[in-house]
Amino acid sequence: MIEDQDARILAHLQKDGRATNQQLADEVGMSTSACWRRVRALEEAGIIQGYAALVAREQAGFAMSAILHVSLERHDAKFVDEFVSRVTKRREVLECFATTGDADYHLRVVVQDMAAYNRFLDEFMFRIPGIRYVRSNVVLKEIKSSVALPF
Repeated sequence: MIEDQDARILAHLQKDGRATNQQLADEVGMSTSACWRRVRALEEAGIIQGYAALVAREQAGFAMSAILHVSLERHDAKFVDEFVSRVTKRREVLECFATTGDADYHLRVVVQDMAAYNRFLDEFMFRIPGIRYVRSNVVLKEIKSSVALPF
């Protein structure tokens, strides 16, 4: 379980990952040395996995986003391993979840446009052995998109 002070640190870092240690310490009401030690401990424990810039998808040229529902023919280790190996290497695939329900996997994919999406399907997805079906939901509008956990 995350301690209250650590939760405050994490909540603030999720809002502003570029905050200095002094700014972070002031925000969460700690001394700078205690704050620094807690951040280092969170990093070493793997709770903080890294730091990154949040990039506006459309402004960066990725106008199209889709959610793919993928089901495999069989759940043999060979097909699962091949699917996972290929999908994790593709930059267009931002997220991949193994799920319950009708589909075995759900992927969130971003591309420049419909032509790029069609190429992604034809040249990549439809060539992965063992796939039974791929169903697409094109994202019309993002209502809420966040990576921040609710501390």
